[in-house]
Amino acid sequence: MSRFIRNAAALTLSASTLASLPAVAADELHYNQIALRAEVSQEVARDKMIVTLYTESQNADPAKLAADITTTMNQALGQAREVKAVTLRQGSRNSYPIYDNKNQKITGWRERAELRLESADFPALSKLTGELLNTLKMQNMEFAIADTTRRSSEDALLKDAVSAFKARAQLATDALGGKGYKIVNLNFNTNGYPQPYARGGMMMKAAMMDSAPTPEVEAGTSQVSMSADGVIEVLQ
Repeated sequence: MSRFIRNAAALTLSASTLASLPAVAADELHYNQIALRAEVSQEVARDKMIVTLYTESQNADPAKLAADITTTMNQALGQAREVKAVTLRQGSRNSYPIYDNKNQKITGWRERAELRLESADFPALSKLTGELLNTLKMQNMEFAIADTTRRSSEDALLKDAVSAFKARAQLATDALGGKGYKIVNLNFNTNGYPQPYARGGMMMKAAMMDSAPTPEVEAGTSQVSMSADGVIEVLQ
């Protein structure tokens, strides 16, 4: 009986020893590891111009109202398609009833349709916008970073971020008296790529309507950044 108890105790000790091995391995995995962060940035031009135009009207006859809106939009689309540098996107189109003062009887209908124009050719789009304002109204004018420009700037920032992280890793290694280092993990995050920057529609409309020459447009730049967050293991 006592022999069985001794064997059971030995098995229990062996099991507890094996259970502690993962904890020891985990401690060794994080030995001499340091978390580091490096960040780089650059100015990127807002090189895409976005203009949203619309037509809005009301009529007691919803069918006639829809036909008038469609005719106006079709004319604008046909005119805009002639400018090859401009991309066209039809926006929302909505109609809703108009009630009398007691909100009990429908007295008419109001309808609104939008046209969105995008281009990297600012003069061409500015000129087209000025022409379309004879029949449409301007909601706003926005400036953004084009997709190709964003991808190009991200590629450049990625290379710079890696170089900056390596420089910081080497600095930390030297400070600790290490012989070298290895990267355990590395993550990248971008910041600063803006939502389109809008300018007031009424101001831009006045500038285009009151002067014969095409107004100059300055979209400006945005500062974008990329951070490299990672962990290195210093080798002794």
